[in-house]
Amino acid sequence: MNIEPSETSAPSQTLATSSTSSESGGVAVPAYRLRRILILIAAFAAPLVGYGQMALGVGMTPQEFSAQGDETLRVAPFAFTIWAVIYTWLFAYAVYQALPATTENESLRRLGWPSFYALAGIGAWVVASAADWEWATVIIIFASLFALLIPLVQNAKLFRSDSIRRRALIAWPLALLAGWLTVASLVNLLTVLTSQEMIVRGAGPLWALGAVALAALAALFVTARTRLWTYPVPIAWGLIGVFFAGRTDGNDLVAFAALGAAAVIVVGVTLIFARKDRG
Repeated sequence: MNIEPSETSAPSQTLATSSTSSESGGVAVPAYRLRRILILIAAFAAPLVGYGQMALGVGMTPQEFSAQGDETLRVAPFAFTIWAVIYTWLFAYAVYQALPATTENESLRRLGWPSFYALAGIGAWVVASAADWEWATVIIIFASLFALLIPLVQNAKLFRSDSIRRRALIAWPLALLAGWLTVASLVNLLTVLTSQEMIVRGAGPLWALGAVALAALAALFVTARTRLWTYPVPIAWGLIGVFFAGRTDGNDLVAFAALGAAAVIVVGVTLIFARKDRG
């Protein structure tokens, strides 16, 4: 059984390692407080930048940006409703980690700054897409993805030792974001390559199939390493969005490949967790 320390206790050893030499009135100021405040700001700023940009009509909307090169791989619009779940869960994470009663632990330290970089990247991507800085969007979205994915994989055992409550408020929402960014980064890359006419005419389906396969492999590999169920869910959801878009566009090969990949993820993840339960 995982036992979580009292949220109101003061873990002197943990706080001691997270303090700076800065003093205010002779009292050391914990360095993690700045990180927590920045994460909270970034979590609320990310959607505000996106919705504000569209409301004010500044530059291109994300839909207009994607439409420049979505012939190779496209996701049906309904799939993007997942952002409501992602943002809500990220808000919960940001508020939880910012609360004075939340004790500083290794999970927060390992994921704190990476989560800030990813959240800042969401807003930066909106700015880059609005300005039609195509390659900047690719760099930003992949940087945001790997900023989260690498520490999630590297510290998988650490997160599993957390209580259910801590996982639900730290690792799970960040894994959910990483899963969606996995799909979005691949779609973004193919969108820019298509827009830049770097994909040879007739080779689009091969690129799309490769992206679909890579997304499915990433879902299974990362889930097997981390046991974070929220990572593969948005990937499967995004592939279902690819299926419906492909059917609408008459691209049945890519559509059914995406549907098959989503089914493989569901079956594969089920087997991964079944094996864990038996073990």
